[in-house]
Amino acid sequence: MLSNIRVVLVGTTHPGNIGSVARAMKTMGLSSLYLVDPQVEPDGQSIALAAGASDILKSLVKVDTLDQAIHDCDLVIATSARSRTLEWPVVEPREAAEKLALQSQSSPVAMVFGRERNGLSNEELQKCNYHLLIPANPEYSSLNLAQAVQIVCYETRMAHLSQLQQAQQTPVAYPCAEDHERFYEHLQRTLQKTGFIIKNHPGQVMQKLRRLFAKAQIETQELNILRGILTSIEKNVVDKDSKE
Repeated sequence: MLSNIRVVLVGTTHPGNIGSVARAMKTMGLSSLYLVDPQVEPDGQSIALAAGASDILKSLVKVDTLDQAIHDCDLVIATSARSRTLEWPVVEPREAAEKLALQSQSSPVAMVFGRERNGLSNEELQKCNYHLLIPANPEYSSLNLAQAVQIVCYETRMAHLSQLQQAQQTPVAYPCAEDHERFYEHLQRTLQKTGFIIKNHPGQVMQKLRRLFAKAQIETQELNILRGILTSIEKNVVDKDSKE
């Protein structure tokens, strides 16, 4: 699914940024890099700053326009470093990542990053479904291109892993209310036989035990184990009494 997520850089002017972005992508498992109208070509500095992610540089796609980079994408999210007069749906990195990870399961998606100095134009922003705003320190919000890419790629990876985990989870079997009540009756009966609580004056002990097990959210199998333990205790108490 991560291969369906592409990072699109528009009008990049520094070869080092291309390499740093490739590194940021590879550390999070992304590999699809598009350059729209780049003002420079990847060079030795790009390879050096890629730090082992030169395979992404070798396979990157160069196009002339943003339209060409996103033509087959079902979801496009553009980064915007500042508020615009243009009213558009705005998301923060975590929400954007969840959308990207989910949609990438069935189709290509793109996150678009603008020029180092002045970002994306209003015309380019209008080609995107959402605008992403990183809530950095308002007193110093100067993120460079690779840092911004790293933040969004990290959140996207975390969203992707979370979705995988949810898909692989086996539904947990919890006991019904009736089973809980049987357990509490069994517990109270056993504690009375051991002398831990007085039969006619259980006080607040059972209330506190109910609260304890409620917070624990025990599963059906765990409840069965507890019932087995109580049965074992009861048996030993009866055997002891009969010998005496």
